[in-house]
Amino acid sequence: MRRVLSEVEGGEYTQSAKITLTQFGQPYMDYAKANKRSWLRDEQIMTHLNRSLGATHLGNIWALQIERYRLDRLKQSASPATVNREVALLKHMFNMAEHWQLFFGRNPVKGVKFLEEGNLQIRSLSEADEKNLLECCSPYLQDLVTFAINTGLRRGGGSGTRRHQNPGAEESAHAVVNGWSGLRKCEYVFYNPETGGQWKDLWLGLKKACRKAGLNGVTWHTFRHTFASRLTRNGAGLVTVKELLGHSSVSVTMRYAHTNRKAKRRAVGLIAGNGAKLVTQPVAR
Repeated sequence: MRRVLSEVEGGEYTQSAKITLTQFGQPYMDYAKANKRSWLRDEQIMTHLNRSLGATHLGNIWALQIERYRLDRLKQSASPATVNREVALLKHMFNMAEHWQLFFGRNPVKGVKFLEEGNLQIRSLSEADEKNLLECCSPYLQDLVTFAINTGLRRGGGSGTRRHQNPGAEESAHAVVNGWSGLRKCEYVFYNPETGGQWKDLWLGLKKACRKAGLNGVTWHTFRHTFASRLTRNGAGLVTVKELLGHSSVSVTMRYAHTNRKAKRRAVGLIAGNGAKLVTQPVAR
């Protein structure tokens, strides 16, 4: 108490601002739009965070509440990786609040352990699934799905450094972009034809198409997984996949190093093809 009184007298004692997570989310999103390519993903995550914690002041959010949030999201069928990304954003928001002197104290997310993602199952589409889905999509959605599957781009954009080495996939993506560029009404590559502006929600249309096609567990990120899985299936190395997906490290790309018998047989065949040149020496006892 004596220390705090001394800080008060010296003008050093500060408390967290009386601001809710939803209120803080507004200036944070302004910052994210100006500094992060993945700001659209942040915007999506904020809807989940606000639903559970939005009305709570930053200084009143504790580790126990975040633990409950994680459990609730898992019960809603969110994957461990998704929940980890959401909690990571919350941690970053507290760091920014501290940097802007709106929050003082220990970051509550530091007391929360991230979920294990090692057994994460990658959902991807087969060629038959893709054909079935496209037949159930509206014309504009057909183009978006085709482009997503053949580029692996994130829904919110990418690093701007991707190069595609699959001629067929590259041609399909270029055909889609060229078709839209001829009718361009704004600065976006893809836009809402009715408003001429940016898409606000693409999930409902995709969800309806998946329901008609009888496909479960498909999201926009599934198309990115599909792109990566087809690359590895066709013999692309993990370093190449990393560069095409824009991953920060190969460790992130390792999730696509799943079992593929055909790829393994081809790899072993490269050695077997040179069998005539190999000499086995007897081991001396």
